[in-house]
Amino acid sequence: MDESGLLPVPPHVIGPTWRKRTSGEWYLPEYTLADDVVNWMFAYLTQPSGPRAGEPFIPTFEQFRFLTWWYAVDESGRFLYRNGTLRRLKGWGKDPLLAAMSLAELSGPVAFSHVEKGKAVGTPRASAWIQVAAVSQDQTRNTFSLFPAMASRRLREEYGLEIHRTLVYSEAGGVIEAVTSSPLALEGKRPTFVVLNETQWWLESNAGHEMAGVISGNVDKAAYGACRSLSICNAHRPGEESVAERDYEAYLAIQAGEAVDNGMLYDSLEAPADTPVSELAALAEDPEAYAEALNRLRRGVEIARGDAEWLDVDTIISSILDIRNPVTESRRKFLNQVNAVEDSWIAPREWDACRELSLRPLEKGDRVTLGFDGSKSNDWTALVACRVEDSALFVLRAWNPERHGGEVPREDVHAAVVSAFATYDVVAMRADVKEFEAYVDLWGERFGRKLKLKSDAKNPVRFDMRGRKKDFALAVEAFYDAVVERTVVHDGNPILRRHIVNAVRRPTNYEDLYTIGKATKDSKRKIDAAVCAVLAFGARQEFVTSKKNRGRGVVILK
Repeated sequence: MDESGLLPVPPHVIGPTWRKRTSGEWYLPEYTLADDVVNWMFAYLTQPSGPRAGEPFIPTFEQFRFLTWWYAVDESGRFLYRNGTLRRLKGWGKDPLLAAMSLAELSGPVAFSHVEKGKAVGTPRASAWIQVAAVSQDQTRNTFSLFPAMASRRLREEYGLEIHRTLVYSEAGGVIEAVTSSPLALEGKRPTFVVLNETQWWLESNAGHEMAGVISGNVDKAAYGACRSLSICNAHRPGEESVAERDYEAYLAIQAGEAVDNGMLYDSLEAPADTPVSELAALAEDPEAYAEALNRLRRGVEIARGDAEWLDVDTIISSILDIRNPVTESRRKFLNQVNAVEDSWIAPREWDACRELSLRPLEKGDRVTLGFDGSKSNDWTALVACRVEDSALFVLRAWNPERHGGEVPREDVHAAVVSAFATYDVVAMRADVKEFEAYVDLWGERFGRKLKLKSDAKNPVRFDMRGRKKDFALAVEAFYDAVVERTVVHDGNPILRRHIVNAVRRPTNYEDLYTIGKATKDSKRKIDAAVCAVLAFGARQEFVTSKKNRGRGVVILK
């Protein structure tokens, strides 16, 4: 896939469905079976409800683009994606789309045949076995109740379909079956397509985790890699450890370089991060400000619904503004936003609101401050720069020890620090000492004279967080305030984002101050790049208020 010449993707868009080229055209794969599949749907399926009920089924343009990517293949006909997650707001039409896909998987041209005139051609799959899996019968009923209305007379007659409450048969020997919370019943099956329905409710307590594990095993052992699985969900509730949350965490881990991409398609459309909800109540006595905020909320809902124009925006807004509905649930259901966990430091939407799509890249000679946090093998090591001019944060390098044989390459880290000093005008550096003390001493000796601001009286780059807990807590507080006020900006680096949202608040012995840490000591959710960002930003704030910066016209707040 040629990813050159693509427009930047705003943080509320995940996946290729809404990506465009700089020419304005949609970004689409070179080879896909979607054209054949959608044409088959038009010929054999009917719209189940709404003003067009009974007419030929036509997916929206948004749904069509998703299908284009889901059925994308390479030159040899192998699917680009082995598994996927489609996350959309409540009422978007996930069940009708998955019902149409299930019927197409049963009898339509969903298997690669050949390439003809530069186009991939599909053919029906032999012995199709489709499973619609859920943790309750009600969830499978959402999909199975659509089959009688969507299967046209032509489809029933030509393919000999028999539609029952939890089973659909075809004369060719294919079957669609509903499966619920019985992992043992799933063990050993060899399906060709599996739908995981409403995975935000798949929990350990209702056997959702075990079901997902069995399904993953069945998909992996399918002959010729023919089986694929697709999950549908709304935004999950953080901390519940649902399968939807695990899928989201897996996607973030892949983006941050913490995991290998095994062919996962994660596609989501949220309302922009700055869409107001709770803020409206505080503006009730200011008609002008309230109207402006209400318009932003309306725009957020319109963006989140995508092409699902049957969703009434006024009705959704009324539900969101109903004080009986928790704000977190409104954001999850109707804005498709993942909220922060209770003790989180910075919410995903707060961080995403600070991203600037047109941010000037870090360039040679830029005046910066550096933040460094090192580890030998357990945690990550990272080097982050904060540009003095505009408080913009950039991850210069980050090292995952698992990608380096279990231990961070120290000489590589040293080379990155040397390169940063050679490339940029570094005016201050704060480097934690633990596990990198010898190198921190070397950096202080080698670069100390170049620095305008000294971090420590004995070593100009040394910032030992074990002995400067209050200073770090103050920096954490200042960083959070800057995020809320959007006086710090970033380029959307996935590693920094993941580490920022992983960080949780931790109490200190200093009145109302708090620090940040991992969720647990042994948590795999790393925060090292976030610590570096705090150190770099704190150094920048101290520098711009120091005597060394007088007369340079740089201010803390933009």
